[in-house]
Amino acid sequence: MDWDNPPKIVVTALGYAEQGWDLALTWLLSPAAWSQFALLLAAWLLAWLVTRRLRPALSRLLTPPEAQTHVVARARRFLLVFLPLLLPLLAYVLTGLGEAVTRSVFGSGAVIAFGKRVFLFLAVRVLVRDILKDPFLRLLGRYVLIPMAALYALGLLGAVAARLEATVVPLGNMSFDVLWLIKAVVAGGIVFWLGRWSNEQSTTYIQAQQEMRPATRQLAAKAAEIAIFGAAFLILMNFLGISLTSLAVLGGAIGVGLGFGLQKIASNFISGVILLIEGQATVGDYVELDNGEAGTIVKTTARAMILETFDGRWIVVPNEDFITTRVINYSDQGSANRYEAPFSVSYDTDINLIPEMVEKAVAALPFVLQDPDGPDCELRGFGDSGVDFAVEFWVNGIDDGRNKFTPKVLFAIWNVLKDNNIEIPFPQRVVHHVGLDRADAMPPAP
Repeated sequence: MDWDNPPKIVVTALGYAEQGWDLALTWLLSPAAWSQFALLLAAWLLAWLVTRRLRPALSRLLTPPEAQTHVVARARRFLLVFLPLLLPLLAYVLTGLGEAVTRSVFGSGAVIAFGKRVFLFLAVRVLVRDILKDPFLRLLGRYVLIPMAALYALGLLGAVAARLEATVVPLGNMSFDVLWLIKAVVAGGIVFWLGRWSNEQSTTYIQAQQEMRPATRQLAAKAAEIAIFGAAFLILMNFLGISLTSLAVLGGAIGVGLGFGLQKIASNFISGVILLIEGQATVGDYVELDNGEAGTIVKTTARAMILETFDGRWIVVPNEDFITTRVINYSDQGSANRYEAPFSVSYDTDINLIPEMVEKAVAALPFVLQDPDGPDCELRGFGDSGVDFAVEFWVNGIDDGRNKFTPKVLFAIWNVLKDNNIEIPFPQRVVHHVGLDRADAMPPAP
């Protein structure tokens, strides 16, 4: 490095170092500075003693019984989280009082003002390290809040901000400074984090309203989500000073994209809104698609519905398919459904006895309903091997891989037929073999 003509950044760094050294010498040789150091130490010790006595009492006061979940209990638990800030904030307040005294006595308070900023930095560090639990907030605190507090403690925040504001980044016909970009990223992250948190809280509250229909709850949750993030977007634009009229060109481009490349996404979104309004299908319903696939709706999104099959597979079905194709909805979370179990008896059986005994056996099963109708055993036909019957029964729910209603009904039919010595036939074939004696079949010799 050429020390006769060093780079500008080196000159700047040496200038700041020289100023710091002069300031340190001034503080070390000044009686007023030593008195301020003593006040800082006294403020910290007093804050430590007060915190040691006060924190256990506050902890007992703010800790509610575990069984309490009302608003006051949640507020007390929320305040309890901030107890680690008691020591640095109390030291900050006491130092502020000491600063007023030193300025009135010595006419200066630079040392104690620096100490007050250091205490504020320590409070920020405790906040990020011990209090913030959300990953995004911890990331924001670690890389934005702590560096800003450190620069403020050193008295460099204004100079750094001015330097970032003077650094302009060109982008085509637009340009913006680095400070504005940092503000945009931080503000955008905070606003949309608050939007996500508000959306989670509103969704939890809406889903807890059991008197509302499931489809109505889903529609209300989606409407709240759109409203919350729409408001977050408007707040962010207003904070950054961006006029919404300047987004007209972008809105026109998005409209053209929706008209050509994104028409399927727009169609699925509108179909999802229609499904939520009409309540044709919602979470918990068991549906069968036009292609034969079936499953329970476990989640609805703006673009698609997700079905879970018997074997645990998830099927993502676009919302448009529920509008334009044939979909069978078997249940509305607990509605009754009718099924039938076929069986056969031998031709040697008195078939007049079958309906009553089978209906009685099936009706004894705990899951079989008597309303809207009890079990009904019907003669279906005369088959190749036996007489064909079927018993119809109603159950509350779907006969899927979890419930297995029909197998249990067939077991009951088997047991009642066996108990009454009624034969259940199996396929039988009678083969008649007609053979000719080859010698007898030959014509006589001429």
